[in-house]
Amino acid sequence: MNFFRSNIAAMAGYVPGEQPQGGKFIKLNTNENPYPCSAKVRAAIGRAVQAGLQKYPDSTATAFRIRAAELYGVEPDWILCGNGSDDILTIVTRAFVDAGDHVRFSRPSYTLYQTLAEIQGAKCHVVDYQADWSLGEDFAKHCDKLRLAYLANPNSPSGTVIPPDKVARIADALPCPLLVDEAYADFAETDCLGLVAANEKIMVTRTLSKSYALAGLRFGFLIAQPQVIRELSKVKDSYNCDALSIAGATAAIDDQAWFEQTRAAVLSTRSKLAEQLKTLGFECVESQANFVWCRHPSHPSEQLYQRLKAEGVLIRYLEFGDWGDGLRITVGTDEQIDAFLAILKAMVIRR
Repeated sequence: MNFFRSNIAAMAGYVPGEQPQGGKFIKLNTNENPYPCSAKVRAAIGRAVQAGLQKYPDSTATAFRIRAAELYGVEPDWILCGNGSDDILTIVTRAFVDAGDHVRFSRPSYTLYQTLAEIQGAKCHVVDYQADWSLGEDFAKHCDKLRLAYLANPNSPSGTVIPPDKVARIADALPCPLLVDEAYADFAETDCLGLVAANEKIMVTRTLSKSYALAGLRFGFLIAQPQVIRELSKVKDSYNCDALSIAGATAAIDDQAWFEQTRAAVLSTRSKLAEQLKTLGFECVESQANFVWCRHPSHPSEQLYQRLKAEGVLIRYLEFGDWGDGLRITVGTDEQIDAFLAILKAMVIRR
């Protein structure tokens, strides 16, 4: 079939993490929250079902935007909602990037950025992270055709953070908008929300998939200056958030007691996971996300991934061409992590 656009036929496409539908696994591969969502979310979704689903939902998710505006210290018209933050990334890319334009992102990072650029027929500027996971000056380098830069912060797969003052300097130097993807910011010590008011080129995305345990609900949002939100709203699907996701997401961010308790549990287990990996000889990056990136000097990453999978443990093996590869391990419950570490220890400790 030869009817597809040439750039679509040529691209590889984004490959999500494994989501097994059968069998029993310790699942530590897609950065989901290991804990059930707030009971208030389930109650809100139940009420939405009882109210009926025969009508279209609120096209701008007003209830969520009002509550989120209170939580994040902005006005509701600074917020655009989407079907997960991936939907927001798609909207932004479609709005700014045309065929032949250039986009920029770092490597290793979220590989969806390249997919979105390729769909638009754009050229990718890839800037490698330095050995200490800092970004070199090339990331802010001027280019006449550059239309959008993506920055995952905290980054995936490393979990590292570029400080807000450095992000502000990057945005000032860039000739285009900077999309700061903060999917994991709720697990970090800092964020870039405070930069949005000072620079209209800075946009920040968030998701409820990770810190609010709603990966299955699909809800994310963007914070940007209102004139930016107005233009982006022209690009989104008419009803990109359904009634159940709006109700659930609004209830989720309203339950900050649940959020704080769950966040603390994840951070505690993250520390334990990193320390135990180091005792097994792994080289770990200091993470500010809900996962740990690591390698073992004596055991190939892909081999460990395959052996763990055979034992019923799913982690993420990621390979980035000549940059190298490694393992990204999601923070699970203490019980999941203890079981995983026991299996891993038997693989890496020679008796």
